[in-house]
This record gives sequence, C-alpha cells and structure tokens, in this order.
Amino acid sequence: MKKRLLVTWLMGVAMTGCQSDFLTVIPETNLSSGIFFKTEADFAQAVNATYVPLRAIFNERAWILGELHSDNTYYARNILFGAVDGTENVADFAIPIGNSTTDKGVAVKVTANDNVLQQYRYDYQIIARANQILDVIDKVDFNADSKNNLKGQALFLRAFAYFELVRYFGQVPLHLKPVTGRGDAALPLSTKEELYAQIEKDATAAAGLLFSKAKQEAGRVTSGSAKTLLADLYLTQKKWAQAEAAAKDVVNDTYSLMPDYNDAFTYTASNKNNAESIFEVQYMEGSAGYNGNYIYRVIPTPITAAELAPITGTSNPQGLSGENNNIPTPDVIAAYEKGDKRKDISIGTVTLSQSLRDNKVYPYIKKFARTHSLHNNTGQNWPVYRFSEALLFLAEALNEQGKTTDAATYLNRVRTRAGLAAATAASQTDMREAIFKERRVELAFENKRWFDLVRTGRVKEIITAYGARVKAKPTDYYFPAGAVPPPNAFTNLDDYYPLPAVESALTPYF
Repeated sequence: MKKRLLVTWLMGVAMTGCQSDFLTVIPETNLSSGIFFKTEADFAQAVNATYVPLRAIFNERAWILGELHSDNTYYARNILFGAVDGTENVADFAIPIGNSTTDKGVAVKVTANDNVLQQYRYDYQIIARANQILDVIDKVDFNADSKNNLKGQALFLRAFAYFELVRYFGQVPLHLKPVTGRGDAALPLSTKEELYAQIEKDATAAAGLLFSKAKQEAGRVTSGSAKTLLADLYLTQKKWAQAEAAAKDVVNDTYSLMPDYNDAFTYTASNKNNAESIFEVQYMEGSAGYNGNYIYRVIPTPITAAELAPITGTSNPQGLSGENNNIPTPDVIAAYEKGDKRKDISIGTVTLSQSLRDNKVYPYIKKFARTHSLHNNTGQNWPVYRFSEALLFLAEALNEQGKTTDAATYLNRVRTRAGLAAATAASQTDMREAIFKERRVELAFENKRWFDLVRTGRVKEIITAYGARVKAKPTDYYFPAGAVPPPNAFTNLDDYYPLPAVESALTPYF
C-alpha cells in the first residue's frame, strides 16, 4: 500500500485550494483560499499566522534540540520522578533510533522522540502557511510596497523554517506549493544542497522586498533579518566571501550593541526589539494566549514557592516538582574568562532544599529569568538573531579568508562590551578557536551551540569528551549520589536527528 505524508502539519486553519472552474462552488461559510485572499488585510492576517508556530518552537523545542543537546546544558536528575522521558534522551545523546524502509528499499533513520516530531511539524506549519500566501499574493492587486513587505516576510519565514529543518535533519521534503490533499502531499527527500539553494533563493528575495528596521513595524522581520539569515546560511556552507558580504551589510546597518549585555535581552513588557535585536520572537504576558513560560521549563527542580519567588518575582509563586532540564553545565560555566560581565548576567544559582543531592546548589539560566506578574506566564521575547552574532559572523567569515587582523576588530567589539581585553589570537587557527569560544559564551543558552558543533565538524570531539566527564563524575552533573546516566548515554553522536517515525510511516521518501 502506497504510504502518504501526514497532512496535519499543512495548515492550522482550514484553507483549501481554489479551482479555476467557475462552476466550482466554494461554501462561503467555510474559510478557504478561494474566498479569503482578497485584500491586503487578508494577507496581513495570513502572514501573522505564519509567525505563530515560532512561539511554540522557541518556548518548547528549540532549547531542547539546540542547547540541551550539547555540552552547554544538562538535566537535574530527580530519581523520585521515575521514567526517563524523551527530553532526557536528547540530553543524553541516546535517542532511540529505528529504520524505515522506503518504497525504493532505502533505509532511513527514524525516531519516536516527540521533541523531534513536534519541531518537524511546527516548521512545516510555517512552510505551509507561507506557501499559501506566496501562491496567490501576486494575483491580488493592492499597495505595492505593502505587498512586497508581506511577501518578503512569507519568504523569510519559509527560508527560516527550511534552514531549521536542514540543520536538524540534513534532508527533508521540499514543499513550495500548497498541498490540497494527500495525493500531492508526499515528496521525496531533498538533499542538503537542494535545500540550501532554496533557502538562499528565498532569503535573497526577502532581503530585497522587506522594509528596513527603521521602517518596519516592530516585531516583524526586516531586510537585516534576511541578510543575517543569509550570513548564517553561507557560514554553514563555508561560503566565506558571501558570508562576509551579507554580514557586512548588517554590521553597516542601523543595529548596534546595547551598552550593557543585560539589556540585550527583553523584559516581560519592555526593552523589546531594541537596537541590538535583528529578529526576535514576540511574546506577551497575560491571558490572550501569546505568553511563554520558558523559565518554568528550565528552572532546576524540585523548587519550593519560596525558592522560586526571588527568581520570578510573581505575586503567586508555586512550587515545581518533576524533572526540569537545560541546567548550565560546569563546562559552560568554566568557559567564561575571569572578569567576563556576561557570566553573572547569564547564570545564577539557587539552593533547592528538597533536592536529593548533597550539594543542593544549582545553576540556572538567569538571563531569561525576568520578573513578571503571574506564575507560569511570561512575556519576554526570544532573541533569534542579535547584532553581536552578526559581528561574530563577520569575524569568522573574514578569518576564514585569511583576514585575521580584520576579524579581530569585530570580535573585540563583542569582547569589549563584556569587559574583556582584546583577543590575543594572531594566527588564523588561534583566531578560529577564539571566535568559536566567544560564540559559546556570548550566545549561551540561545540555542546556537549544537549548530556550531555540527557546522565546525566538532560533535564527536567535544561530545565524546563531555560524555566521558559526565559518566566519570555524575555528581558534578546534578545526579544524586549513587545515580548515574543510562547505559546508552552518549552513544548516538550523529550530526543530524533521525526523522520522525510517524512521518516516515506515511511518506515514501524516495
């Protein structure tokens, strides 16, 4: 029986294809592309919907797949909690893997891990919604500048979603047209090169259509966002000259470093989309459904209401039990140089009276622990791209072309803000390592570390050594005395996640 791709990720609302035959009757009581995409306001609403999955991605999944799956963070083992869940499998590099045989007899690695599945589906929700917009926007007449801006946002969001997918999975189906039914839902896997080419095409087009930050409505992507995505893409591909050009455009734009590193990150209701922000996901505290709760997912547990109150500042703190994750490792704490202002801004400590460990002091991610009003309801935005990263992109691109002295200029702008002396690296090799280390501490806990390990080819080198340290001394990595990582911990060091088994079961990949 021919297998089919799951369609549930295609749209969050019921939008169906419109046929040209005038005898086809479209029920006006149901929302569909045939009656919806008629005005500028319709397209603006559709673009807004295309952003929506980003809130779930960065609140729920990206920190698991991009940060916890590295040597930057780990989980606080609570032996009273019982079963090991799918998030710990990610942290332990022990995701269960199976094989799915395609229609052509090719074996594809798959997993039932829910974090992997949900990330995959959220990204395809973005792609499906963008495809609906891009398929019809040029057929509707309204203000050209507004149309270009809306089209540019859809192109950027599709490019960004595919960039996430290719970096997580290596190869995925490339959908560029709306899927109206199961018959056209199944596509073969596209290669990395095919995906990179489409991301470049979309992001380049977006850069030419989008408003600049000065003109754009706050919170929406800009021409600078698209150029930063291009720089990221080119670095991933080791296209150094192109990365330099894209990053230089951003560096010469109106963005700037916030004087205080702490102010680079938003508060629950202020400092949003500031001078350093190139692209951030928007959240709003309150009952409207736009809030996040990231800090409640990553604060060490079990934590009492009294222990949590100073961190969140809420009027109704409540204790948390269970087993939380994304706890800063001793390794990332040690990565900060003496005198680095970022360390105390990024990492705090809390004493958990109910912990079963002898040492009840735990680090936590402080730079995203902003005070707010209501328990489990936060409003700070998530920084996807900051200006400091554009500076480090440019430094890396220059150094890889042998322009090490020029690279130091941009690296040192980041270091100066952190209260550090200029880098002493003089050779290309030393500067490469200096930039790699700087990215780790400047962008700590912003879901960059795993991608950096992969694109620099250092997964096995760094994670093998990290895993050995965890196994040798589990108590240093938040295990109570006598508790140890599972036997299969740190056994799967592949550069890419397996594809979701649920999708594999329904899709002829080849």
